[in-house]
Amino acid sequence: MILTEEHEAIRLTTAKFIDSEINPYADKWEADGIFPAHELFKKMGDLGLLGICKPIEYGGMGLDYSYQIVFSEELGRIATGGVSMGIGVQTDMATPALARFGSDELRKEFLVPAITGEAVFSIAVSEPHAGSDVAAIKTTAKKDGDDYVINGSKMWITNSTQADYLCLLANTSDDKPHLNKSLIVVPTNTPGISFSEKLDKLGMRSSDTAQVFFDNVRVPQRNLIGEEGHGFIYQMLQFQEERLFAAAGSLKAMEDCINKTIDYTRERKIFGQSVLDNQVVHFRLAELQTEVEALRALTFDAVEGYIKGTDVTRKASMAKLKAGRLLREVTDSCMQYWGGMGYMWDNPIARAYRDTRITSIGGGADEVMLSIICKTMGTLPSRKK
Repeated sequence: MILTEEHEAIRLTTAKFIDSEINPYADKWEADGIFPAHELFKKMGDLGLLGICKPIEYGGMGLDYSYQIVFSEELGRIATGGVSMGIGVQTDMATPALARFGSDELRKEFLVPAITGEAVFSIAVSEPHAGSDVAAIKTTAKKDGDDYVINGSKMWITNSTQADYLCLLANTSDDKPHLNKSLIVVPTNTPGISFSEKLDKLGMRSSDTAQVFFDNVRVPQRNLIGEEGHGFIYQMLQFQEERLFAAAGSLKAMEDCINKTIDYTRERKIFGQSVLDNQVVHFRLAELQTEVEALRALTFDAVEGYIKGTDVTRKASMAKLKAGRLLREVTDSCMQYWGGMGYMWDNPIARAYRDTRITSIGGGADEVMLSIICKTMGTLPSRKK
């Protein structure tokens, strides 16, 4: 994937924004357990950063996904993972289906404020008993006149306590699990919606995550995204962008850990020399950087295929799998070289260690990625009926 001056311009704009509007407040937002999504997203919207690959007619830049992935990669520089995750929910998880399949009326009403940053979005798919197994969700949306009446609950919903809208996956019929689901835009101020207290997560401490409850929540049927019964398919397509976002966003996060570790181990003395001068240390860091570059190549290759309209299910799943596992390897290895300092809660490597662990769980666990890859290889055993 060849990067142009336009790609670099987006990268530079994103980097400057992170350095001036995000990283100076990272420690405060970590301590607060939340970042000001409305304030931050409006500033990003003013720069056009929330609609890079969204249609021009709704306020986006209309660029291809390679520009979005450069933006996603740069988000890895954010010093608190919860913020980059919250931004990714807005751009790559809750709005791709709306932008691609929503009616003109729906996109004018909901996509436009998502792009300008005047509205915060969440993606409401997972449930307490159905995380990676999307087909097992139980939340229902039943027709009543011109409305859907929604009942059920959603779990681990990022941005939820600040969200204006949810991109909700619900069962809209009694058909087979892959044919009975629909995506619906649900305003969070609708009567019958309630939220739990913010969930106490291991990492991603700066993002607000909660359980969402639906008790006879009534929304117009016109809030349906695309066709009824196509929600599972639409969500699988949204997962492609979510997984590419996760892979790209991991790259600079890992490089930041490696570079910080180089700086620290160069200064830290032990047994008469710097820690970095030990061959086991500088060789290991070289190995890790090589792995990061290999993941970058795989991710960019998958993005190039995605732009051309080819099925990148296999490569996106591979990139997501590799990203989750390599993040664990990089943060664990780097923490070891920081010694006792690395075990301190406020240490940047310790924070990265906690924040990035979710990559092997969210958006489809490692085991789901492996099953998808095996299916594309023809090695996944068929289920007995």
